[in-house]
Amino acid sequence: MPKITGAQKHRATLQRIRGPAAKREFGKAIYAAADLLATEAALSVTAGAVSGKNHVPSAAPNPPNADTHVLDWSIRAAKAGDLKAIALADAPYAAAQEFGTSRMDARPFMAPAAEKVRPQARRLVEAARSRVLAGNKL
Repeated sequence: MPKITGAQKHRATLQRIRGPAAKREFGKAIYAAADLLATEAALSVTAGAVSGKNHVPSAAPNPPNADTHVLDWSIRAAKAGDLKAIALADAPYAAAQEFGTSRMDARPFMAPAAEKVRPQARRLVEAARSRVLAGNKL
């Protein structure tokens, strides 16, 4: 009968991947990715915006320009589970800005931010995977 080598090391790696430390590491990376998205979306709303008397609305399909800052201040990341986080904007008119209405063209700010930070978010999760496989923590 052939002898299997490396089974103990493989078993230990599988236990690390399924363990609570791995869940914490991946959870941190996922939340950090959501926070990156929220930050990028808020920055896109405030870039070049002028508030008050000299405010000029943005032209579609550019992100909305901040006037009262209700929209950009409403953008945040939130933990939605051990391995789930969301970036959200809960200003009353956030969805209308993102998707448009029958009277207004869309001025998306979340979707373009998601595309922009996607490579960084992927690297965060990959780094968490590497730490877990190596048995390290943040």
